[in-house]
Amino acid sequence: MSEINDIPAFPLQGNESYESQDGMTLRDYFAARAMQGLLSDWENPFPTEDIPRLAYKIADGMLIIRAEDE
Repeated sequence: MSEINDIPAFPLQGNESYESQDGMTLRDYFAARAMQGLLSDWENPFPTEDIPRLAYKIADGMLIIRAEDE
């Protein structure tokens, strides 16, 4: 998944005042949003320690579907 993990979510183009920055990866962004959704349900059926792993599985699935549509 290294290729998927290399896609920047919020890159900033540099200029004479500051250097370019890639920002967080799209995978991390998708995982953070998925985890936010999972944690929004107070009756979440998943153990707390499983939520980050599940969030990344959701993010990976989103990136796979995204690549299929390109």
